[in-house]
Amino acid sequence: MSLAAADVALAQPVVRRLGRVRYEPTWETMRFFNQARGPATPDEIWLLEHEPVFTLGLAGRAEHVLDAGDIPVVHSDRGGQVTYHGPGQVVAYLMLDLRRRNLGVKELVRRIEQAVIELLRGYRIEGARRQGMPGVYVDGAKVASVGLRIASGCSYHGVALNVDVDLAPFACIDPCGYPGLATTRLADLGVAEDPRQVEQRLLEALETCVILK
Repeated sequence: MSLAAADVALAQPVVRRLGRVRYEPTWETMRFFNQARGPATPDEIWLLEHEPVFTLGLAGRAEHVLDAGDIPVVHSDRGGQVTYHGPGQVVAYLMLDLRRRNLGVKELVRRIEQAVIELLRGYRIEGARRQGMPGVYVDGAKVASVGLRIASGCSYHGVALNVDVDLAPFACIDPCGYPGLATTRLADLGVAEDPRQVEQRLLEALETCVILK
């Protein structure tokens, strides 16, 4: 690794706050960023909310979308099954060069989950993992989803945390491919902060648990 590339590896990722954006153009921009990056390209973290959308991952099966109604369904290139994104949900996309960071995929998922668990702990909420079901759960209900794509040794996509998102669309799918899987949100767990405040807390937790660890 060159000295310049080593300096980039140690640097904090560039943080971009995108506000509320449509899923497909954002996904395409992530893919282009990953394809165009080189050894000295800085890592980035994008923070945003999406307009309402169901996304099917690479393993996604159409039968897990029970009734999409007027919400668009997008076949994505992330891992996992089906989930919902919408306003009131904080999303963090992590464009990281895993080789530079000596970081494996399973460890990256574990660290992202730990960031959410630490964020929840700050609200005195106990978050937990479930074996074979990536994400973070509170009393068995899913509060955060994790889905990644690794290409050319680099990651994109990331984590979605339910803050005060409308949970009704989750009843129109089998969340993450599990019929009847309960979902929850911070607003129902006693957290009164708005998504922008939670977004900042999530960023700080990701920096601590994923980037600096």
